[in-house]
Amino acid sequence: MNPVRSNRSYSSSSSTSRGGASSAGGYGRSAPSRSGAPSRSGGYAGGSGRSGSYAGSGRSGGSSRRPSVQGEFALPVTLTPALPAVESFAALDMPAALLATLAHEGMAVPFPIQGATLPNALAGRNVLGRGRTGSGKTLAFGLALLARTAGQRAEPLQPLALVLVPTRELAQQVTDALTPYARSLRLR
Repeated sequence: MNPVRSNRSYSSSSSTSRGGASSAGGYGRSAPSRSGAPSRSGGYAGGSGRSGSYAGSGRSGGSSRRPSVQGEFALPVTLTPALPAVESFAALDMPAALLATLAHEGMAVPFPIQGATLPNALAGRNVLGRGRTGSGKTLAFGLALLARTAGQRAEPLQPLALVLVPTRELAQQVTDALTPYARSLRLR
């Protein structure tokens, strides 16, 4: 039986498995040769002294500790604590037309991600949330966007807001989900 092969080239001269034997493919194979490119552990290929190691990735020979993140990739320090989550949409400072559309669509109680993010997003704060499919993320971010742009008119070639999504299918889903709420505010 042949192992599954990829289009990556592997250096067989210095590759060793966990046991120290030369690897001929399959499990225990070392990482691909990087020819001087920086490795994930911060050094250069062959310069770390560890065969086939990626720090923190769970691969053979690697350290379990990740390097600390620095500079522009470090997590921001939160100076202002998050606003408390809400139990109902009525507790939010949103336009009456938006609240009426929520009731018409059968949304009486916000999902957890909506209750946690909407107060902060409506206050103009940056929010970051993640959740499973169907957890209410689209409305969690979309309702705040619509509430903050309600009553405004865009100038030609100057949109009021921009929603970025990775696929056309998701763009259509977001459009379909937010259209009834946008119409209630006379937004397109």
